[in-house]
Amino acid sequence: MRENFNTDKEILVLTSYPPRECEIATYSKDLFDALADGMSRTFSVSICALENGKSRESYPSEVKYVLDVTDQSAYIHLAERINREKKIQAVFIQHEFGMYGGEFGEYLMYFLYSLNKPVYVTFHTVIPSPEEKRLLIVRSMVTIAEKTIVKNKNSVRILVEDYGLSDSKITIIPHGIHPIESKEKASLHKAHGYENKKIISTFGLLSSDKSVETALEALPKVIAGFPDLMFVILGKTQPEVIKKEEEVYRKHLQRKMKQLGLENHVSFVNRYLETPELLEFLQLTDIYLSTSKDWDQAVNGTLAVAMACGCAVVASVNPQAKELLSEDIGILVDFEDPDQLATALTRLLEDDELRERMGKNAIYQAKASEWRNVAVKHAHVLQSHVPGQELIFDLPEISLKHILKLTDRFGILRFSKMGTPDISSGYTLDDNAKALIAMCMHLEFKKDPMTFLLMHKYLSLMESCQREDGVFFNYVDSEGNEHLQNAGDNLEDANGGAIWALGTLVAHREHLPANFIIRAEMCIHRAVYWVKELESPRAIAFAIKGLYLYNQSHQYRHIRELILSLADVLLEKYHAVSDAEWQWFEEYMTCGNSILPESLLYANFLDGKEKYSSIAKTTFDFLLSKTFEGKSIKVISNKGWLQKGEDRSQEGGGQPIEVSNTIQSLQLFHQVFDEEGYREKMEIAFSWFLGNNHLHQLIYNPLTCGCHDSLEKENVNLNQGAESTISYLMARLTMEKAGKGIPFLQDASLVEYQDLERRLIGRNSKFYQKNKH
Repeated sequence: MRENFNTDKEILVLTSYPPRECEIATYSKDLFDALADGMSRTFSVSICALENGKSRESYPSEVKYVLDVTDQSAYIHLAERINREKKIQAVFIQHEFGMYGGEFGEYLMYFLYSLNKPVYVTFHTVIPSPEEKRLLIVRSMVTIAEKTIVKNKNSVRILVEDYGLSDSKITIIPHGIHPIESKEKASLHKAHGYENKKIISTFGLLSSDKSVETALEALPKVIAGFPDLMFVILGKTQPEVIKKEEEVYRKHLQRKMKQLGLENHVSFVNRYLETPELLEFLQLTDIYLSTSKDWDQAVNGTLAVAMACGCAVVASVNPQAKELLSEDIGILVDFEDPDQLATALTRLLEDDELRERMGKNAIYQAKASEWRNVAVKHAHVLQSHVPGQELIFDLPEISLKHILKLTDRFGILRFSKMGTPDISSGYTLDDNAKALIAMCMHLEFKKDPMTFLLMHKYLSLMESCQREDGVFFNYVDSEGNEHLQNAGDNLEDANGGAIWALGTLVAHREHLPANFIIRAEMCIHRAVYWVKELESPRAIAFAIKGLYLYNQSHQYRHIRELILSLADVLLEKYHAVSDAEWQWFEEYMTCGNSILPESLLYANFLDGKEKYSSIAKTTFDFLLSKTFEGKSIKVISNKGWLQKGEDRSQEGGGQPIEVSNTIQSLQLFHQVFDEEGYREKMEIAFSWFLGNNHLHQLIYNPLTCGCHDSLEKENVNLNQGAESTISYLMARLTMEKAGKGIPFLQDASLVEYQDLERRLIGRNSKFYQKNKH
């Protein structure tokens, strides 16, 4: 976790907190970690821990205050202390009936009436048909609060219908869940001693409200058809329950287990499970059970976590389960009905395809509830109600973790099924060319053998894609052979992208093994003859950029003339379709837009003529006017390109490559024109990856260090293929370079690189012998 950078602005949270063991304490700790890890440049977070009586716990450093909830006067004293703290900008209150002192928690009102800071209240439970005093307390809290946060639509409905409140001050933020890195189920079964078993599980702090006996009563019918079935009951007993009745309920379940002859089919894991172990148990689960008999349960975080782990679900038909579980995710059953439960379990156990499909759909449904997404939603609520509060997203550490996972013996694989590389998808020239560019950028910050090895792989695949006439094909199958798809597609953009990659590599010549440069230059020499025949505007623009970078170290006159002639083609296209309302090169905007104006700057660098820089700036600013709305970016959708005469592209279909290209172009335009607005838009555009988008969800995956494939209208595409992951990495490296102001590569010793050349692609290697032209 990051340190809290911004200590001038602080958010205080009233809540129970670890080491106290309860679900809200765990919730609050997870929320704190997510905010501290993603928003530490915006504000710091501190905690006021709730205690029943004088404090006995040893709390972590973020706990700045402790409140004895049984002491009425302590609420007023706490409010007065907070009022004196100028850096505290707002107070978040985690609320559950029973957490605060007095009837229906009425002591909390003394705190609220004494406080002069903005307040936000999160209701973890909303009780329908309230008694008069409960109603008055809740209505008063909502009236005082800037915003009231609830977990689901049903809670909103109850507050509106039963409490007479307006929904204008109520917002829904789901219970948070941890991101899940998929693990192989069979290995987990073996590790936990459940080999060759079908696993049903339930978890959470145990109490009679969970009605686990309903599941036990359903098991005999299910086991008759599935004798390898195991029911795993995860979690210790609720501490407050133990205080009142010790382990009465657990012993009741154990007696019922023996009465039904289930000793070999039921396993009690009677302890508090740390998150990694809990997630392993849920990932080895085939069906998750939620048998609560509490109709008023406003939130069930355990259900959301099980869904995130890819479990098909069978749940009692309470409001939250009805809201979360569509028929393609799980099955709802009546309260305390073992026959219905047995029928549902049998149906899922008999149909592997249905169960697996439900599990995958559950993962998609649960994505919005990951803790970093929940933190972003809290930050946006705060931004909306605290004057002058700007959100500054923390930059993730640079990592090649998912790049390495996607890369195999031939190059970088094209697609990924969620976070798992799809070997059958094969490879493309386009992806490997972009990966080569990304590694050149990475080299500017970290020079290690792994970076060079990856560069060698990507360059090798590009070489294998070049035909005798110098033209490249794009698609390569999983065995490294040319794919039939090449015959039917226009490959100009991929060819232009290859020139960009090769030129980028040559531009780094002083810091690379000589063999890399020789190989790249030979590819360019064979390709240069067909470049002048390009017709696609994007292919032309890619080629201009690559040839410019290549020619920096050569100053070939014919390359200079070729660049300018290609730039003139773009000018012709601009003049043919542009007018006062449409300042662009085509009658539509598709993907890869920013490279078009960017490429004209390279022509201007060579020629110095204003015609190139003027149209570059005009078209780039026009593009930005179509893709930025205030403090957010909305890229052209691949669901429907932006046509001439239209104002905005439709929602959804936002691709990381478009955001990445925009960030890279913004950096260059900022360097050339020195307009601060370009630098600000870089920050805004990059924040799209971190949750500053219409869904308030991360596109970057901090667990895998990959990037999701697209932002759709209602969900994030969870696949993490090569194009999206490379695009994110290039954007992240561009931000790093801009932040550190590094215009050129740092120096390194020649001996270091000669040694790497011998180790990675030494002159005695078969590859070198094949390619020494």
